[in-house]
Amino acid sequence: MIKWVFFFVFQLHCLALIAQQWQILQTNGLPGNRHECAVVVVKDALYVLGGRGKRPINKYTFSTNTWDSIGNAPLQFNHFQAVAYKNEIYVAGAMVGAYPHETPVAELWAYNPATNSWRIETIIPENRRRGAAGCVVHNNKLYLVAGITDGHFNGHVSWLDEYDFKTKRWKQLSDAPHVRDHFQAIIVNNKLYAVGGRKSSAVIKKVFELTVPEVDVYDFKTNTWNTLDSSNNIPTLRAGCSSVPIGKYSFMVVGGESVKQKDAHSEAEVFDTKQMKWTKNYLLMQGRHGTQAQQYNNKIYIVAGAKSRGGGNNELNSLECLQLK
Repeated sequence: MIKWVFFFVFQLHCLALIAQQWQILQTNGLPGNRHECAVVVVKDALYVLGGRGKRPINKYTFSTNTWDSIGNAPLQFNHFQAVAYKNEIYVAGAMVGAYPHETPVAELWAYNPATNSWRIETIIPENRRRGAAGCVVHNNKLYLVAGITDGHFNGHVSWLDEYDFKTKRWKQLSDAPHVRDHFQAIIVNNKLYAVGGRKSSAVIKKVFELTVPEVDVYDFKTNTWNTLDSSNNIPTLRAGCSSVPIGKYSFMVVGGESVKQKDAHSEAEVFDTKQMKWTKNYLLMQGRHGTQAQQYNNKIYIVAGAKSRGGGNNELNSLECLQLK
């Protein structure tokens, strides 16, 4: 009897482990290969847009497990973190053009999936334009943090800007403690976290080397920045990574690229803001960078990206999923 109880408990443990591993989903159809793109969930669908070159908008419907191509963007957006607000998708802090002098996009663009149409929401102040920046939405406002003003060449900044959807006005806030680009921001428990990234510096031939270890935190209640203790630096230094909130107190940093290895990173490391420590690492089935992870129905999804540092002919179109507890 004890043997069967042990076997049953062991089987449950194995099932729990399986549920906590990434899986590459077999879907009806596939999106186009791409990297330096964005991925956003609106209602019951996941949208993939942008990337190097001319790329269509791809839509994945969760209920049917099906991919569709539904149109094109007005520009060849790349290097941006898109956000959803009131069932529309916003593109801020994007770039266009060729390496290493990509140009920041001057407009804040909005895409309405229901009408499959684009519009210009507002113009970004000329002296605050940059790409490869972090972008989040909080309390009816969009926040754009850090980034780089001259492609991969030079001009990485620590700026924090606020756009109020109601008043249609931009506001400059306090600079972050560290400059960084090629990263994504997240909001957890009313705080903005800037994690990962680098100082892209083709001007000194160090595009991948200058990764940023520190985690910077902006508190919306006090309107102040602080940097977490060095013991809470990101465990795996990388840029081109994606960040996604998990529940009320945690976030995950997924994938990325670095000078450390040619292959894209497969690390998906979790930070618990309540315990104030990095707790878990769920390795991707396929390392990737230059894309965006999203959560839907207690699952994390990530699609596309590049499987090796820099991209080139190594773009992906697979969709991975991680079931959370």
